[in-house]
Amino acid sequence: MGSRRIQASERGMEGYTYRDVSRMLDLSVGQVRSYARAGILEPSRGARGEYRFGFQDLVLLRAAKGLLAARIPPRRVRHALSMLKRRLPHGRPLSGVSIRAEGDEVLVRDGHNLWNPESGQTQFDFESSRAGKNVAVPAARIVSVENLDIDELGPDVEEAEENLGPDDWYILGTDLEAAAPDHAREAYRRALEVDPNHVDARINLGRLLHEASVYDAAESHFRLVLARHPSHATVLFNLGVTLEDTGRREESRETYKRAIQADPKCADAYYNLARLEEQFGNPKLALTYLQTSAA
Repeated sequence: MGSRRIQASERGMEGYTYRDVSRMLDLSVGQVRSYARAGILEPSRGARGEYRFGFQDLVLLRAAKGLLAARIPPRRVRHALSMLKRRLPHGRPLSGVSIRAEGDEVLVRDGHNLWNPESGQTQFDFESSRAGKNVAVPAARIVSVENLDIDELGPDVEEAEENLGPDDWYILGTDLEAAAPDHAREAYRRALEVDPNHVDARINLGRLLHEASVYDAAESHFRLVLARHPSHATVLFNLGVTLEDTGRREESRETYKRAIQADPKCADAYYNLARLEEQFGNPKLALTYLQTSAA
């Protein structure tokens, strides 16, 4: 059985021809044909037997265009996308994953996981573990032994904890995210205890709570930031994702629109809007947003 996204796409539009797709995504007809021949695309047949491409095909071709722009050879692009389709669970929409080039490697982010579709191997996400060299040793020691009785650790550790400022706790949180997200959340909470207006700590805490599926708490943190910074594009986008994940699609759609108003270059917001409009049965608007996200 297909996903809701695919069903909405099939109901919402008849599909696009080779020339339509070529013009919309600035790919040659030959390039589109090569992906169709490789079995990467899943076009339907029109009234005259001609191929008609749907929203999921456009998503894949958009990813292919990005990989080609990153100088990944065309043959490897086709192979990587083909393997991606094989490795994803049946019925999982490709619009639910992010595909990018990292050097000469193709990587896919699927939820919390980063992996290579060609080899199937999971990759370590270095982006989520930056800033580690700036963490003070006493702070790291506190977190690593937080389950012990503080009296057993001596007065030096307790004093070090009391002397940590909100930025110290924030930096510690960023260092701990990849290996110990629970500790990272606690570090961000400590930062907010010292400074409730520490925007970055609140954003990161909200994001980690969302990743842990604690959606109500994540939403609360995002809304607290927006109460003081109503045009914060990153927080608006994060709130939009949270609302979408809790089934509040109408609210999510409006929140993504606010993110775009705050930052007209927020490509991810355009992309998510495209998915939602496709689900709502607005294929033309979905295509407009998809094209804008790829610009």
